[in-house]
Amino acid sequence: MIDHMQNGNGKPFSDMYLDSALHEHIISDRSANSSLLHIKSAINDCINWSNETLPRVNIIDLTKAIQKSKLPKFDRFQDNFNGMGLTVHDTWATEISLDSLVIDKYYYRARISYYVQDHFGLDCKDISRKNFNQFLLFRIWFVLQHYNKFAFKPFMTNMKATVEIDGSYRNDNK
Repeated sequence: MIDHMQNGNGKPFSDMYLDSALHEHIISDRSANSSLLHIKSAINDCINWSNETLPRVNIIDLTKAIQKSKLPKFDRFQDNFNGMGLTVHDTWATEISLDSLVIDKYYYRARISYYVQDHFGLDCKDISRKNFNQFLLFRIWFVLQHYNKFAFKPFMTNMKATVEIDGSYRNDNK
């Protein structure tokens, strides 16, 4: 990513290893705030099981479920050591889409896509925060990016992951 910042002239960056890390993060998140678990529960609750449909009116409930969840970010303790805390850490934008949904009697299968975007760069607000300015690495990074003789360009990091989920009718469904 440093090479891309130096030579990419601000062009967006994507990499299969980042996509893989995002996928692993999504499927391994078993916390109560997991976006995927919230989506799975909401789909299960929103399906009209007798008609084997997901009524359009219930789509808002999926959106609300996502809004109550924690979107994937690389701010976990292990991300301080696996490189993801430095390369991505927080994210700027996340788009989650329901690509397909198959309902068959009392069972469903869905494909969910995550598109996540972050900026790889430091601005004045970043460098003024203690967790950045206390480390020489970040101060050097800031100078490389902002001093006009160097002018390493920040860029957008684009990641994507598609996950498949399934579930079945629960007795507490309406």
